[in-house]
Amino acid sequence: MSRPLLRRITQFLNESQLPPTLFGRMAVGDPRLVSDLRGGRECGAALTQRVEHFMNDWRVGRAVKEHGACR
Repeated sequence: MSRPLLRRITQFLNESQLPPTLFGRMAVGDPRLVSDLRGGRECGAALTQRVEHFMNDWRVGRAVKEHGACR
Protein backbone atom coordinates (compact mmCIF):
# COMPACT_ATOMS: atom_id res chain seq x y z
CA MET A 1 0.00 0.00 0.00
CA SER A 2 2.81 2.45 0.82
CA ARG A 3 4.61 2.34 -2.55
CA PRO A 4 1.74 3.98 -4.47
CA LEU A 5 1.36 6.48 -1.62
CA LEU A 6 5.08 7.26 -1.74
CA ARG A 7 4.83 7.87 -5.49
CA ARG A 8 1.92 10.28 -4.96
CA ILE A 9 3.81 12.05 -2.16
CA THR A 10 6.92 12.37 -4.34
CA GLN A 11 4.83 13.92 -7.12
CA PHE A 12 3.26 16.27 -4.59
CA LEU A 13 6.65 17.29 -3.20
CA ASN A 14 7.82 18.15 -6.72
CA GLU A 15 4.63 20.11 -7.34
CA SER A 16 4.54 21.94 -4.01
CA GLN A 17 8.28 22.39 -3.51
CA LEU A 18 7.78 21.54 0.18
CA PRO A 19 10.71 19.85 1.91
CA PRO A 20 9.85 16.27 2.92
CA THR A 21 10.17 17.02 6.64
CA LEU A 22 7.83 20.00 6.46
CA PHE A 23 5.35 17.98 4.42
CA GLY A 24 5.30 15.19 7.00
CA ARG A 25 4.93 17.65 9.86
CA MET A 26 2.10 19.53 8.16
CA ALA A 27 0.28 16.45 6.89
CA VAL A 28 0.39 14.19 9.92
CA GLY A 29 2.66 15.74 12.54
CA ASP A 30 5.57 13.43 11.67
CA PRO A 31 8.63 15.05 10.09
CA ARG A 32 10.14 11.60 9.43
CA LEU A 33 7.15 10.32 7.45
CA VAL A 34 8.69 10.55 3.96
CA SER A 35 12.07 9.27 5.12
CA ASP A 36 10.41 6.34 6.87
CA LEU A 37 8.28 5.53 3.81
CA ARG A 38 11.40 5.56 1.65
CA GLY A 39 12.91 3.14 4.15
CA GLY A 40 10.02 0.70 3.83
CA ARG A 41 7.52 1.91 6.43
CA GLU A 42 4.00 0.66 5.78
CA CYS A 43 1.04 2.97 6.38
CA GLY A 44 -2.39 1.96 7.44
CA ALA A 45 -5.60 3.21 5.87
CA ALA A 46 -6.13 6.01 8.41
CA LEU A 47 -2.67 7.53 7.91
CA THR A 48 -2.94 7.19 4.14
CA GLN A 49 -6.29 8.97 4.25
CA ARG A 50 -4.85 11.83 6.33
CA VAL A 51 -1.96 12.28 3.88
CA GLU A 52 -4.28 12.22 0.85
CA HIS A 53 -6.60 14.71 2.54
CA PHE A 54 -3.72 17.09 3.23
CA MET A 55 -2.51 16.95 -0.38
CA ASN A 56 -6.03 17.49 -1.74
CA ASP A 57 -6.66 20.43 0.60
CA TRP A 58 -3.33 21.99 -0.34
CA ARG A 59 -4.17 21.73 -4.05
CA VAL A 60 -7.62 23.24 -3.53
CA GLY A 61 -6.13 26.10 -1.54
CA ARG A 62 -3.56 26.74 -4.25
CA ALA A 63 -6.24 26.70 -6.97
CA VAL A 64 -8.32 29.22 -5.05
CA LYS A 65 -5.30 31.51 -4.65
CA GLU A 66 -4.43 31.25 -8.34
CA HIS A 67 -7.94 31.57 -9.75
CA GLY A 68 -9.81 33.45 -7.06
CA ALA A 69 -12.81 32.28 -5.11
CA CYS A 70 -15.88 31.00 -6.91
CA ARG A 71 -18.50 33.70 -7.41
